[in-house]
Amino acid sequence: MLWKTIAVAASVVGVLATAPAASAATSQAADGGWGQGNCPQSMLCIWPNWNHPPEGPVETPSVLTNSEWSGYAPAFNFYNGTSRNAEITWSFNYLGTPLTGTICARAGGSGDLYVPMYVTKVSWQPRSC
Repeated sequence: MLWKTIAVAASVVGVLATAPAASAATSQAADGGWGQGNCPQSMLCIWPNWNHPPEGPVETPSVLTNSEWSGYAPAFNFYNGTSRNAEITWSFNYLGTPLTGTICARAGGSGDLYVPMYVTKVSWQPRSC
């Protein structure tokens, strides 16, 4: 049983460690995988749950910003309705092990964080991320 728990933990850590560089997230964000839903124009929206209807999420976003942001908000989906790239810093606690990382939210693109976690910072990037 202990080996199974260790194997599952290693698997999740491996997925999360590679999540920011995963090609699926990059192409989805670049292609705008789904619509902006209820995200106002010129805003970055982050929603706390999985929801990918073609028009985009309709729940209340946990983060709604077009400027530097820091805090601690539940996160899963995002849509960047701005003309700038944003870097989203995330945090996740797996079996007592804190994990952190970043993901790029390309201008006009959408994506997800693979598993529900928390966003701690949004930074705006003048260059391509």
